Amino acid sequence: MIRIGICDDSRAFLQQTKFIIDHWKDPLQPITCELFENGDELITAHSKMPFDILLLDVVMPLLNGIETARELRQYDKNVKIVFLTSSAEYAVDSYTVKASNYLMKPFEPSSLFNCLNELISEIRSVSRCLTVKGLDATHRIPLHSIEYVESQGKHIVFYTTDNRIVESIEPLYAYEKTLSIEDGFFKCHRSYIVNIHHISSYSHSEIVMHSGYRIPISRSHRKTFDDIYFDVVFEKAGDDI
Repeated sequence: MIRIGICDDSRAFLQQTKFIIDHWKDPLQPITCELFENGDELITAHSKMPFDILLLDVVMPLLNGIETARELRQYDKNVKIVFLTSSAEYAVDSYTVKASNYLMKPFEPSSLFNCLNELISEIRSVSRCLTVKGLDATHRIPLHSIEYVESQGKHIVFYTTDNRIVESIEPLYAYEKTLSIEDGFFKCHRSYIVNIHHISSYSHSEIVMHSGYRIPISRSHRKTFDDIYFDVVFEKAGDDI
């Protein structure tokens, strides 16, 4: 499911844009749209449940589209942003927030469709992301960047290869099915799930991650871990040939 957030201070434009997208047929990718009349509402909604694509009007009262995008970029570097505006004077500013496109109003539906097709293609081509309910916000973490997950009492902590530390209010078992062996993850201990792709070395009792962090292997998981480790490593080696 691709989630699109549309933000514009014109209610008529919001409805018109949603109508266009609703009638755009993409059999391979279901899409849902949410409408916002100001940047603050969009930022609040995005922090709770991130969107994949944002369509932002540039000229809005209070918080304009560029300012809204700057706030969003402080904690989300991945969301695709497209500016929809009747003024070209902000085109340069759009690059400072890494906007994916800049469409001039009024635009032809085909222009929007072509833009969405490109963005959805990009989203499909990158690694899947995990949505994590944090202590104060919802985070989106690319699966490939997760080094390991640690259970700490009533909550868990995600450690990533880009040095992010994300605490979740949910227990470890809530992510066990999502962090699957098919994606290279293994629960080696009751308190840890590791990403096999980020293992530096291991012995019969512990795993050493690329970061240098040492993680115990429970006795009951030693044999299974050994088998799965070589399956994942040799499969990746075959893909690289």
